[in-house]
Amino acid sequence: MKPDNIKSTTDIDAIKKYTVPSLVEGVDWYIKFYAYDPAQQKMRRKKIKLNHIQKIGQRRRYADGLMKRLIQKLEDGWNPWIESENEKAYHSFTDTCNHYRKVIFKYLNDGVLREDTYRDYISKLKNIEEWNKSRKIPIVYIYQFDRAFISDFLEEIYIGRKNSVQTRNNYLAFIRIFSSFLTEHQYMKVKPSEGVASISKRNQKKIRTTIPDKDIKRLYEYLKTENIHFLLACYIIHYTFVRRKEMSFIKISDISIQKQTLYIKPEHSKNGKGGTVTIPERVIHLMLDLKIFNYPGHYYLFSDKFMPGNKHKHEKQFTDYWANTVRKKIGFPVSYQFYSLKDTGITSMLRQYDVLTVRDQARHSTIDMTDKYTPHDIQEANKIIAKHEGIL
Repeated sequence: MKPDNIKSTTDIDAIKKYTVPSLVEGVDWYIKFYAYDPAQQKMRRKKIKLNHIQKIGQRRRYADGLMKRLIQKLEDGWNPWIESENEKAYHSFTDTCNHYRKVIFKYLNDGVLREDTYRDYISKLKNIEEWNKSRKIPIVYIYQFDRAFISDFLEEIYIGRKNSVQTRNNYLAFIRIFSSFLTEHQYMKVKPSEGVASISKRNQKKIRTTIPDKDIKRLYEYLKTENIHFLLACYIIHYTFVRRKEMSFIKISDISIQKQTLYIKPEHSKNGKGGTVTIPERVIHLMLDLKIFNYPGHYYLFSDKFMPGNKHKHEKQFTDYWANTVRKKIGFPVSYQFYSLKDTGITSMLRQYDVLTVRDQARHSTIDMTDKYTPHDIQEANKIIAKHEGIL
């Protein structure tokens, strides 16, 4: 009689369940036994044919030896339906994902991962789990997280959900990181992401573009009356080239009105190193008009409604307001993104100043070496940039 199906699909003992191999003689000679198939979540019959051995005596001797070897392998945890010699491959997909969450949470607390990187990993992992649950036959065990699963998921991201090439490649980048975790922690011997390639963006046109002078002026005229504090945010990214996250953490005390400098703390910068940039006079004048320096030094420059305040606001407030309010009200195309102001600012400076001056203002390339030898308290503003006036 065929054995009953096993109810618990997350128990390693279930995977190890089997019946003792036996020899069947007749027109067809074969060894049969049942073993639990995790993919189908039931016991399945395994059949090993022996008719290729011509002589009956040799056939029986071979069958006797093979059954003994099979019994030993089955007792050791081998499963004929799983191509793995590692018991950890039998762990559930959910448990393995939870293990990964614990590991990267520790990385976050120890400063190995930045907060936004941690959130990105958690979000992508959750999306993979949710997609798996929606499948007709979800994977149950981590060994099923294979190249076929990964390819199907990426196809869903790119074709099914009509996301960009960049989004698809970003997911693959995360999956490669997760695959490294699986091999490092001995869930698998080979990275399941091997052989899955990124899609080349060589011939793909960049979505984000710089903003022409006439539209920069339109932006200025709109924000001057509708939201002058967000105009300051636009000034900051356009003239100092600081990143969105760095902007969200700027405090009044980070700004030196005498030196015309802004200091970016290392814990908030992308490369983990502090840096000082020059604030052009136009930006300083707007700050004075807004009475920015009347606020306490510990206040964030951009808190509620982009005004100085004691509450830290997430970096998304800049791009959300740009996309949902500014761009719609002015009628800007999608290619005009908040970061376009940074691209436009760099381009504008490159037309007027030498490359090294602009590179240092943007903290690109070897600026990290400069930071090591130039203490924050003696850094001075670049006199060329201090006098810079752009369109905005």
